[in-house]
Amino acid sequence: MEGNNKNIFKENSKINFNRTAEVYDESSDGKFVAPMYEEIVSRVISANPKKILDVGCGTGNVLIKLSANYKFGLYGVDISENMIKIAKKNLGDKAELKVGDSEYIPWEDNSFDVIVCNASFHHYPSPEKVLLEMKRVLKNSGLLIIGDPTAPVICRQFINLYCKTSNNGDYKIYSEKEIKALLVKCGFEPFDFKKINYKSFAISAKVRK
Repeated sequence: MEGNNKNIFKENSKINFNRTAEVYDESSDGKFVAPMYEEIVSRVISANPKKILDVGCGTGNVLIKLSANYKFGLYGVDISENMIKIAKKNLGDKAELKVGDSEYIPWEDNSFDVIVCNASFHHYPSPEKVLLEMKRVLKNSGLLIIGDPTAPVICRQFINLYCKTSNNGDYKIYSEKEIKALLVKCGFEPFDFKKINYKSFAISAKVRK
C-alpha cells in the first residue's frame, strides 16, 4: 500500500510540472528557486568537474548557467516530459537530457563527477532510494550538491502535514539535522551546509570511502 501512496506523489509531481512547465520560470515556484542558483553553480564550478548530472533539471536553468562559460559535459533528467521539452529548447545540443525517474537514473554506474539536485529533493517520496541511485552513478571521488527549501521548525511541521494531503507533489521538507542524517545513512559524508536565505539551504556531500 505504501508503495502505491509513494507512486501517487510521483504522479502528482509529474502532472503538476507537465501542467506548469511553460510558465514555470515566471511562477512563484520558479522565482522561489532562483536565489539558489548562484550558490549551487558556484559549488559546481569550484569542483571543476568534467561531467555533471542535474537530477530534477526542470527547464534546465542550472545547466543553462553552467553552459554559459564552461566546457562541462552536461546531463539532465526530469520526470516531466514537458519540462524536458522546454529544457531541450533552452539548451539545444549543449546537454544530454532524458525523461526519467530519479529512483532509476538512466545512466551507468560511476558516470558523473558531480550531481546537482536543486529544488527537487523535497518531491521524492523515497529519498533513500534516490540517494542510493545518485551514489551509484557518481564516481567514487564524486560530489553531490543539494539545494532545497526549508523552514523554521513550527512552520516545517505544518508544511509537512500539508504535503501529505496536497496533490502538488511536494513530499517533505528537511531540517539541517534530517538531511545530514539521511545522507550519512545512504553512504555520504555531508559538509558545507549553508542557509541561502530563511527558506532554502545548500549542502554538499562526498561518497564515503
